[in-house]
Amino acid sequence: MTHGSTDPNRMHQFDPALTELIFDYMRTRLSMPEVPLDFPGNSTEILSALDGLISAEGNSALDVLNMYDEVLSRSVLSGDSPRFLAFIPTAPTKAALLFDMIVSCASLQGISWLEAAGAVAAENQVLRWMADAAGMPAGAGGTFVSGGSAANLAALTVARDMGRQRLFAGSRKPVRIAMSKQAHSSIGNSLSILDVEPLIIDTASYRLTGEDARRALAQVGPDDIPVVGIVATSGTTNGGIVDDLAGVAEVAAEYNLWFHVDAAYGGAGLLAPSVRHIFDGVQHADSITMDPHKWWFAPFDVAAIIYRNPALAKAVHTQDASYLDVLHTTGDEWNPTDYAYHLTRRARGLPLWFSVVVNGTDAYRDAVEASLTLTRQVAELIRNSDKLELVIEPTLSVIVWRRIGWTAADYTEMQNRLIESQTAFVTPTSWDGETVGRFAFVHPATTLSMVQEVLDAL
Repeated sequence: MTHGSTDPNRMHQFDPALTELIFDYMRTRLSMPEVPLDFPGNSTEILSALDGLISAEGNSALDVLNMYDEVLSRSVLSGDSPRFLAFIPTAPTKAALLFDMIVSCASLQGISWLEAAGAVAAENQVLRWMADAAGMPAGAGGTFVSGGSAANLAALTVARDMGRQRLFAGSRKPVRIAMSKQAHSSIGNSLSILDVEPLIIDTASYRLTGEDARRALAQVGPDDIPVVGIVATSGTTNGGIVDDLAGVAEVAAEYNLWFHVDAAYGGAGLLAPSVRHIFDGVQHADSITMDPHKWWFAPFDVAAIIYRNPALAKAVHTQDASYLDVLHTTGDEWNPTDYAYHLTRRARGLPLWFSVVVNGTDAYRDAVEASLTLTRQVAELIRNSDKLELVIEPTLSVIVWRRIGWTAADYTEMQNRLIESQTAFVTPTSWDGETVGRFAFVHPATTLSMVQEVLDAL
């Protein structure tokens, strides 16, 4: 067939064989009682498998899928494996994974009320559930973005602009935002992007307290660059520490600062009665970041940014263009594009919505509590060990531990040995300049016996 007679619609026609091929693969993956952990990639093998695949004629779908299954997928560590104990794992529910396929196959977008009212309304319902868990007022709201870094950037943009509006009538004069050294790296990166200098607060411990914040702010003189916001963390990534939210909120109100809470990892702890009290004060936040693809059991990639007063965010983030005028007609539409710096976006909150509606909120509470229970059990094993010790007492579901007598090289060797045997994926971290071990528990299917296998190998 010559180029001129080729059907330009051939890629968009329903292909029953291709559909069954993909659905069979998905059924197999979804039915696994425990997904394989898999291995770090070998660049030579990966590049060899990919070489020449992009061509004018295309390739057999079966051959490409087989190559993906046998080469590419085996070199992607499964963050949803119950043996993935590094970084912050993920553990999407089956309902969330299945509905994510619907979002993709139906090309569901979530740009505006005009184009996607049904999707936006459902996303807002689950955002409301999350806001209620934090004790936010009835008017709170926001949107879903790609991750915690994007959510933090969106919130800190509003914090900066509201501070400039209050102090300088909107003039782009320098301002600062306060944070502790334990804040997530995305906070500092966001401030760099925004050209905002951080005020680094020295803390008496690893936990930012109201006293720490008041001491730092008291040293800011009238001729210094003003501070317009402060960031507290609800579950630090490295140690799972929850800052003194109530104390920091009090100081933020005293100094008229925007109070942002980064709860990207730890926010799901709001669902657990056993730790809910340590989040006291989060209800006073002006903005909160929470990542459903972490401890809320949604697939990648989704993070929530929730504002106490969404109108402030809308004033900052709404983009003006002639072709967008049709989206802003009555003034009361809810356009997700108005609450972060994005325009085009998939309805990434719908898999979480579907799973919560199907499974019920009690199931979410129980799954979070399971991780916390496991954390306490493992911490007790470490306390009773003659070769291990806790670096800090765990707050949420992260354990930082030390193998007595080990060097940095020993921890690296441990990581390689455990992944090679497919026992677990455990990576070291740094704590006060010392290389130590770290577990992060998110998946409710991670068992004490799995962790015991790791401890026995140390």
